[in-house]
Formats: sequence, structure tokens, C-alpha cells
Amino acid sequence: MTKNIKETVKQTYTAAVQNGSGCGCGPSCCSPEQSTSFLDENYKKVAGYQEIADYGLGCGLPTEIADIKKGNIVLDLGSGAGNDIFIARNQVGEAGKVIGVDFTEAMIEKANENKNKLGFENVAFILGDIEELPVDSETVDVVISNCVMNLVPDKNKAYQEVFRVLKSGGHFSISDVVLNSDLPKGILKAAEMYANCVSGALEKKAYLSVIENAGFQDLEIRKEHEINLPDSLLLQFISNQELETYRKNKSAIISITINAKKQ
Repeated sequence: MTKNIKETVKQTYTAAVQNGSGCGCGPSCCSPEQSTSFLDENYKKVAGYQEIADYGLGCGLPTEIADIKKGNIVLDLGSGAGNDIFIARNQVGEAGKVIGVDFTEAMIEKANENKNKLGFENVAFILGDIEELPVDSETVDVVISNCVMNLVPDKNKAYQEVFRVLKSGGHFSISDVVLNSDLPKGILKAAEMYANCVSGALEKKAYLSVIENAGFQDLEIRKEHEINLPDSLLLQFISNQELETYRKNKSAIISITINAKKQ
């Protein structure tokens, strides 16, 4: 099952490279709402932004609240074509280093192509699995990730790996998708059609427990906003009455950005 999930994710993000647009987090390739984004902010206003690396796959701006400093070593999990990596590079300066790990070969190839076009030397993209990071223990100051951890089948192992590679006193800033409560299957199916990154989303409390169980402290939700699914999409899977109930209740699909520390 895990192998099937990973293969599906790899195929999805390979398609994103081939199509030159997002098929992951944010409206999917089969969504009619192509122009809608999960972001409540504009990446184009962020220093270091490189449009060639932006496929619209994120659900947050983790670099903006990651407290990245000059000279830091930053690791981006699921780095894609390098969108967040290039922003982090602007923050660490020439004295720092940024490392991207992604397990989709096509994304690594595209990221290195972008890196070479931009002439960046303190950037590295590594092919690897987040559940078994190809990074030495206690070598990273800051870990970032943007709407990727949600896709990892074994989230416990993934966050244990984040803990392992961080230095003592290091921290992470991760944007992801969670559920505010148990949602009807029809709504989850609609959400998965809308954005592939919703697949496998955990209930919010369960997700936070995974982080705490990995050993992190000072956990803080820095940003949070509901992901609004179009009524036209939901009504393909649920009735009008179910839609009305869903809108009245506080059940929702949420984008969150979390910071936490390794003591």
C-alpha cells in the first residue's frame, strides 16, 4: 500500500514538471478551478522568489516565519523545482547553504536546471525519501517543507527523521494540510479531486501528536486558514442537505504552518 501511495505521488509530481503547472497542493490537474490557490499570500512579493521554480504546489509560505538567519544550513523536504529553496537561499546569504530533498527524479532534474540557470553555488538538490533522509544527523539549523509531509505515508517516521537531522536548538517551519474533524467520505473525495495533497490528511490533533511524539517542543501554529472547496465541486459527491450541514458545522480542511524546536 505504501509503495502504491509513493508511486502515485511520484507520478503526480512528474506530471507537474511535464505540464509546467501544479497538480499537487493547490487545485489539481483535474480541478475546474485552476486559477484558485491554497495560498492566502502572494509568493511574488517574497524576496528571492524565482518564478521559474513556482508550480503553485504549496499551501503556505514557511520561509516567511521560519526565522532563517545568515549562515544557516536549511533543509527543504519535498523541494520540487526549488521554489522555497531559492527564497531560503536569499535568507541564508552566501555564507549559508540550502539543501533540497525530493524523491521525484523529474523534479530533481528541473531543480538542478533552475539552479544552473540562476548560477547558485550554495544550493544542493538530493534525490531521496523523507522517511529515510539522505542527510547526516544533527547537521541542519532549520527544516522547512511546503504541503509535502501530508503526502508521506509514515508521518511518524518522517518527523523522527526531521528530529534526527536537526542540530540541538534547531527548529522547523512546515506548512501542511490537516482536517479539523472527521469529514464525510464524499467531502474527502471532493477534496482529493480538488487537490492531491489532501489525500492522507490527518485530523489536526493527531497530526500535532505525531510532532510531539517525535520529541519536538515549543510547538506553535503560526498560521492557519480554511481551504474553501467550491460548492459546484462538493455537489458532485454530496447532497444539498449534506452541503448545508457541512457549511454550518466547523468541520473543515485547513492549511496550517507549524513551528517547533529540538532542544
